[in-house]
Amino acid sequence: MKKSWAKRDPIKNYFPLPNEIYHLGLSHGAIAVYGYLLSIEDRSTYQCYPSYATIGHAVGMSRNTVRKYVAELEERRLIRTEQTTITTADGRKRNGSLLYTILPVQLAIEQFYERQLNAADRERQRQRAAKALEKRGGGVQ
Repeated sequence: MKKSWAKRDPIKNYFPLPNEIYHLGLSHGAIAVYGYLLSIEDRSTYQCYPSYATIGHAVGMSRNTVRKYVAELEERRLIRTEQTTITTADGRKRNGSLLYTILPVQLAIEQFYERQLNAADRERQRQRAAKALEKRGGGVQ
């Protein structure tokens, strides 16, 4: 008996994950959180506003762990977060979920390469200083 598989719609229920994301030195948890945020973002505004608990439930992490990975994604310039407020039925203002804006991956790539170049420059300077100290130490004997 031949199984009939439903055809997959290439757009519906899928989202693109940039290939570059795997070359930025991100932790596995940050990639999972980033993927989840991409999957639920509004494709016209690049924004979403899930709670830490919602993200954690989706990717199998605690709220505190999600918070750590969100901070990593912000630091890497893949996302930006903004605090939101809500007004309760009795008129009080309360903190809402964060508003996440997914930034162009090119910003993160540029920052990544800039950090690599800076690290290489620092290493070169360290090597020059070590050679200079070696020469001074060798000539004093």
